[in-house]
Amino acid sequence: MTGPPAQDAPWQPLDRGVLELPSGRLVRGRGLRDGPPAGPAPHFGIYLLGQQPPAVAWESGWIRWPDFRLPADHDAARKMLLQAWSRAGDERVELACRGGRGRTGTALACLAVLDGVPSELAVAYVRERYSRHAVETPWQRRYVERFGSA
Repeated sequence: MTGPPAQDAPWQPLDRGVLELPSGRLVRGRGLRDGPPAGPAPHFGIYLLGQQPPAVAWESGWIRWPDFRLPADHDAARKMLLQAWSRAGDERVELACRGGRGRTGTALACLAVLDGVPSELAVAYVRERYSRHAVETPWQRRYVERFGSA
């Protein structure tokens, strides 16, 4: 008999929205408008929105990132994404924007770069493993490509 997942259980690679990076780190991407998926809550979340995100019951950070655009502060975004990548080694980390595609896909592609995926291949990596609609604009794609050289 199986019950609900334990609150300390890690996410699994086949869980909804979970991206497995080459190192084995697991990061969940999602759209806030869809509500949280079933299963345990994240330990840490980063929310990619143009305005302050709603409060959550876990530790979180905010990257000011208007819809269809880029982060308002590239250096602060890089630091926060590096923190997410580092924490994903042994914690449940999620990245989320309103729809879960453009900004979330771009941030996931940046994590893939941090994890060793060549920056010119990171968008394709995320589209194949997370959502074929990830990274919606040409400037988001360029942001990922330049993220590796920053």
